[in-house]
Amino acid sequence: QVQLVESGGGLVQAGGSLRLSCAASGRTFSSYAMGWFRQAPGKEREFVAAVTWNGFSTYYADSVKGRFTISRDNAKNTAYLQMNKLKPEDTAVYYCAARRGSWYDVFESEYDYWGQGTQVTVSS
Repeated sequence: QVQLVESGGGLVQAGGSLRLSCAASGRTFSSYAMGWFRQAPGKEREFVAAVTWNGFSTYYADSVKGRFTISRDNAKNTAYLQMNKLKPEDTAVYYCAARRGSWYDVFESEYDYWGQGTQVTVSS
């Protein structure tokens, strides 16, 4: 069982930055690949970024590539999403998710545990 708690969301102007954190409970954090997803009002939840269990491999949605960076610190049981050059279209609730095993996936159905989400609002 893994419990995930996101933090770091907020209101920022376009072009600004935010760093989201996802703190995981339990001793098996390194047994999970981690992903970030987001859901904008009126839209389906979509994949944003993911990282393997050891942090060595990452993958990004085209819409955030070059602006967002996913990372993790297994010693702190925490995953991060550094978001730079934010755009109004990045406004959404951001969720972190954990997937058993070493490798990530882009489909939310492949993830086993989810956080409650944190709101990110980017003003123009």
